[in-house]
Amino acid sequence: MAKTIVVKQIGSPIRRPEVQRKTLIGLGLNKMHKTRELEDTPSVRGMVNKIPHLVQIIEERD
Repeated sequence: MAKTIVVKQIGSPIRRPEVQRKTLIGLGLNKMHKTRELEDTPSVRGMVNKIPHLVQIIEERD
């Protein structure tokens, strides 16, 4: 079974650059306090690291 991470949106994309908005949409997040369980890959980690002020990693699962 693949490792996964649970990501929660904690910040609003209002008044943020378009690149940051598109990164949120790429992660499947578009509303405050929404969570998604995503596969733990380098590309997903890179997206999360680009917008640490907007998202939070809640849990890492095996």
